[in-house]
Amino acid sequence: MKCLLVATESAEVLFYWTDQEFERNIKKQYGTSQEESGRPPAFADSINTLFAPIIISCSTMIDRLGDGYTSFSTENGHIYALHQFEECLYIAVNGDGEETDEDLKRKIFVMKKFTEILFGMVTLSSSLLRKELRPPDTEQRNRVWKKLQRLLETYSRLREQDQSFLVEAVERLIHPTLCEQCIEFLERGLVQQMNSSTDRAGEEVLHAFILVHTKLLAFYSSRNASTLSSSDLLALIIIVQDLYPSNVQLDETPSEEVDSTSAPDVFYTPEPSPSERNSGHLSSDSPPVFQFVDPDIQMAEDSLQTLQLPVPDPMTPTRVFLEATFKEGFFPMMPHSMYCLPLWPGITLVLLTKIPNSQVAMSVYVLLEAFAKLEKRLSEGLEGTTALRGQPPIQELRTRVDKFIRMLASMDILTSQLQNTWSEFKNKAFTRSGPGITKAMLPSCRSIKTQLCGVYQQCFAAVCMGSNQRLTTTLQERALNMVQEKLMDWKDFLLVKSKRNITMVSYPCLQWYCVAFYESLSLVHQCIH
Repeated sequence: MKCLLVATESAEVLFYWTDQEFERNIKKQYGTSQEESGRPPAFADSINTLFAPIIISCSTMIDRLGDGYTSFSTENGHIYALHQFEECLYIAVNGDGEETDEDLKRKIFVMKKFTEILFGMVTLSSSLLRKELRPPDTEQRNRVWKKLQRLLETYSRLREQDQSFLVEAVERLIHPTLCEQCIEFLERGLVQQMNSSTDRAGEEVLHAFILVHTKLLAFYSSRNASTLSSSDLLALIIIVQDLYPSNVQLDETPSEEVDSTSAPDVFYTPEPSPSERNSGHLSSDSPPVFQFVDPDIQMAEDSLQTLQLPVPDPMTPTRVFLEATFKEGFFPMMPHSMYCLPLWPGITLVLLTKIPNSQVAMSVYVLLEAFAKLEKRLSEGLEGTTALRGQPPIQELRTRVDKFIRMLASMDILTSQLQNTWSEFKNKAFTRSGPGITKAMLPSCRSIKTQLCGVYQQCFAAVCMGSNQRLTTTLQERALNMVQEKLMDWKDFLLVKSKRNITMVSYPCLQWYCVAFYESLSLVHQCIH
């Protein structure tokens, strides 16, 4: 019995996922009373009623004590794990004993990773993220929630069936000759040709890799690309598995197809990108108001249980936001287009492209960091009334924002809200008649950050639906045919090899072996010294 919930401090449900047993218990517990009250039961309303006391108590503890709780167990053996990300509270529940509190905490962070991958820097604005997770349109909300629900289900399935996801490592298929040929082919035969084509519509292929089920066969990054972090790569593999689930049964291919002399399967983790982030998280001064959403709105969510997502078009890319490191610095959520081209069932070609106007995302992040630092200093009361006006960091911030606004105007994407908010900020902070940069400027700082995230949201939608700026269908089909021709003779071999030695039965032995190895290594170290 499992559940994961994302809610605001005012007990508004932004997203939920439950398994069938949890759903049955909720309907059994709340269905009768709601029917007696004269209106049909609404499942989301029941979820809200169930978790409201927990949300309120957690918010109250943080507000009054400056501290909260991260997990607890109930008398009936249910385990609850909680984590607060700015104004959003994530709650994961297990009632069947299959998950520990550490498992639940990991699931929460996986869910947070999915929101970052799908929404990017919009997650830094609580007000904008609420609109992304809970759009007012029922059909749009269905698409968002179904997408996240399926990703969570795919993650849970892979963690149960695939050892690499349990230990959070990218597993690679090792066949020295084939791997080397595929990497060389991706570089010279695919990426270079695609990037030199006029059909790429301004997009540049940065990464190309081939997956056999969840195993990495070959990976190539162009010279202009940043290192793809292992956490991003794992999340992308989950997205591919959500689009094209692998058959858990072993393929009906003769075992003789497998080369017994080839190297064994190994785990592989790419070099990670820097993980330190000083991102500007937005917050609100308004106190939490504990109230429920309009029941009529909640009742409309019952239809989400029955509506299904349409089958995705393989040629339509998904917008994903990935970590990137350039000479200018580290940027945590850079927009990319992700193309998942199925070669055969179980074998997929994935292309990650740099999209036009990505410089806007870099500028937004730099400015968000600058305003977050200024907001922190103002909150701590470290600034005087006028002393800061002429200091280089503030003058540099003023120059950067003015330059950014001119760039947006030249691209016809400047919003009047951002322009007006920045003009108001400058009049107060930099003119002689203004009060200067004081604690009273905090609301203006937060408003500018919200407007910056809004510009980012406008430029980089979560999903590319029918966008003209994408690799043409002709170019994608050409890439698909080229890779299929290259791997045609290896298809059956790869499908069988990818299924070997991945059962969970061997994992406890592997875990024991690692512990024994390090214990023996420690004894050797003691003997030497």
